[in-house]
Amino acid sequence: MDSFDFATLWQKTPLPMIAILRGLTPEDAPEIGDALLEAGFTWLEVPLNSPRALDSITLLRERAGAHAIVGAGTVLTPEQVDNVVEAGGQMIISPNMNTSVIHRSRERGVISLPGVTTPSEAFMALEAGASGLKFYPAEMISPEILRAMCVVLPPHIVCMPVGGVSAEAQQLRRWCMGGAKGFGCGGGLYRAGVSREQVLHNAQAYAQAWQQVNT
Repeated sequence: MDSFDFATLWQKTPLPMIAILRGLTPEDAPEIGDALLEAGFTWLEVPLNSPRALDSITLLRERAGAHAIVGAGTVLTPEQVDNVVEAGGQMIISPNMNTSVIHRSRERGVISLPGVTTPSEAFMALEAGASGLKFYPAEMISPEILRAMCVVLPPHIVCMPVGGVSAEAQQLRRWCMGGAKGFGCGGGLYRAGVSREQVLHNAQAYAQAWQQVNT
């Protein structure tokens, strides 16, 4: 997917947050997916170091249909890209910037969101064909550092902090002022074994915080 196509698709998303479902099992995937969709989350990521992650991706795709984009996180090799695509995944998210993973994602026609922390990594990722940029771990940078990088990055590029992002409007607002166009939400949203009700509560808190930022 071209970065402009992804940026356009992302801009149309009412809640520009990716739900990171580390530890999700296929048994829990349907009800957790339903809870997230109910709260307004339409971007779902299952890290590959989760139990039977590919099965969960397939189940979430079947469950969500056209109502969500489902993909994998912690994708480290081109072979894993192929596995995710064959399971129905639509996006590839990595903790690092690996050009071979980005290239394979482009070849397979899926969204590529590599992890970066420096301007050099960011520009290398974009040159390789990344759809957007995951700033990870966000604890290593700050809204002010992101703002400085956004001055030189192409303005349409989606930059999203991941790591330590809480359901607090003040924190989200600071990142947005720094140039963030979305977020990845992990432990504050979902942890393995958490109930559907708790996930729904957490997801609604993130959605409400985002609404406060945009009112």
